[in-house]
Amino acid sequence: MFGFTTISIDAKGRLAIPAKYRDQLLSQNEDSIVVTRDPQYPALKIYPGSIWNRISNELQSLQGLDPIVRNLQWTILGNASVSSFDPKGRMLILLPLELREYAEIKKAEKVSFIGMGNKFEVWNDQNWEMRQTGGALSTEILEVVLPESLKTISF
Repeated sequence: MFGFTTISIDAKGRLAIPAKYRDQLLSQNEDSIVVTRDPQYPALKIYPGSIWNRISNELQSLQGLDPIVRNLQWTILGNASVSSFDPKGRMLILLPLELREYAEIKKAEKVSFIGMGNKFEVWNDQNWEMRQTGGALSTEILEVVLPESLKTISF
């Protein structure tokens, strides 16, 4: 599941998974999606349920006394929103208000939807364009030294 698409958020704060990804999700028997914060950028991560189960189990198993690990657990696990969808329908996913605000996404606007292999990212169009042209975003977090326990997890 790779590639870039511009899609719209509807008036209820939902997006429809682009058609080019639906067949792949169906063939993988996915019937749920998890939306959460990107820990580094003002964007959202969207994981198919099976991928989310693996990532969330790995994050839960880490030592929560390490402040960097704990912060990542809060960011990713604490902000996760699980949605089920009709695998034969439009695969509508509600983006909760708190997550839309974090990613600077407004209702009824266009967003960048990026297929990243086993997950997706959703970006405010202006922020995505800024990152693509090498510009910095005021809310990005790039100076984090990850503990060894996090280096093997593919977010």
